[in-house]
Amino acid sequence: MFIETEGTPNPATLKFLPGRDVTGARGTADFPSAEAAARSPLAARLFALPGVARVFLGSDFVTVTKTDAVDWQSLRAQVLGALVDHFTTGLPILDEAADAAEDEEVDPADAEVVAQIKELLDTRVRPAVAGDGGDIVFRGFRDGIVRLHMQGACSGCPSSRATLKHGVETMLRHYVPEVVAVEQVEA
Repeated sequence: MFIETEGTPNPATLKFLPGRDVTGARGTADFPSAEAAARSPLAARLFALPGVARVFLGSDFVTVTKTDAVDWQSLRAQVLGALVDHFTTGLPILDEAADAAEDEEVDPADAEVVAQIKELLDTRVRPAVAGDGGDIVFRGFRDGIVRLHMQGACSGCPSSRATLKHGVETMLRHYVPEVVAVEQVEA
């Protein structure tokens, strides 16, 4: 099995492309800690490696964020080995029973505006963010403020706040006049 590796804008994070579905159409899964990885045998395997700080599973990629205590030169080979081992064993990526919808804070009167926001995020923002090894998740809209959560390589990336304020906020305000600001929220 050949797995490609790509850098991301976050120097602590690498993107691994196994050439096959990871989560497929099920969406994405972000694991900010080993404890959170209980619902994913793959993420748990990666957290067993010393120096892994975060694991993000995309439709066809895996991003791994390391701690400052290790360097990529040694950790990269270990991550590649863990990925190959996992994919060749045929174990599930995510436990089916563990899928849960995330909470969204939305006023039912704003349903049409929220639909516009989600459409723009899905068609214009998420593909670009996925290209950098991350994801952006809608968490709510109230009083003109869009609440978004950055995942994967984008979580903790030095440029993520600038991306939200100058890129995403500007675009949403242009297309959806009801939007006055974008706010980054943690899970």
